Amino acid sequence: MAVDTTTATSSTASTSSTSNAASSLTALGEDYTAFLQLLTAQISNQDPLEPMDSTEFVSQLAQLSQVEQTVQTNSQLETISASLSAAAAMSGVNLIGHNVTVETAQLGLLDGTSSFSYSLDSSAASAKAVITDGTGKVVRTISGLSTTGSTLTDVTWDGLDDSGQAVADGAYNVSIVAADSSGTAIGASTYAGTSVQSVVMNDGSPLLQLGNGEAVALSSVLAIN
Repeated sequence: MAVDTTTATSSTASTSSTSNAASSLTALGEDYTAFLQLLTAQISNQDPLEPMDSTEFVSQLAQLSQVEQTVQTNSQLETISASLSAAAAMSGVNLIGHNVTVETAQLGLLDGTSSFSYSLDSSAASAKAVITDGTGKVVRTISGLSTTGSTLTDVTWDGLDDSGQAVADGAYNVSIVAADSSGTAIGASTYAGTSVQSVVMNDGSPLLQLGNGEAVALSSVLAIN
């Protein structure tokens, strides 16, 4: 079903682009007609003793020709862009049913376990992971994490809260809190694995609809598992 939806949406985007180019060419054709009618009228009514200078008309005609070439070039680029989007969408279709690792703050706890990765913008003096539930309540804080910067670090959560009690399977969020020796916060990115459910089109670009509810670009995929 996802394949059919993607194909149909991609076709719609391509048709829209083609229609825009066709509209521009139609408008340009009308300008040509108006220009020639004006030129014919002025030549017919010119003063024989003071004939018009044709240089200006030739210049205007050349400008119209340049505009036409530009519109046709844009039309070709739109067609190429639509073809590339369709090709990218088909690449995304091949990922349906696979697990991928993407940059996300969402975690899925399944059978009492979950895993994620993080990367610090620079080395830190301290780093910890703060896991919250859907209401924003802190469920678990994992301290003593690696403080090495620009390195992907894997973390496994055992599904227990801070009091050692098992929490229910479901969706959670994770954030990395890191700081240098002076207490200045250091940025971090978090990554987690999830399944690809389908491919959707957004403004002509394919997005992967993930099992965690997010929709991300193909370029956001860090790894295919």
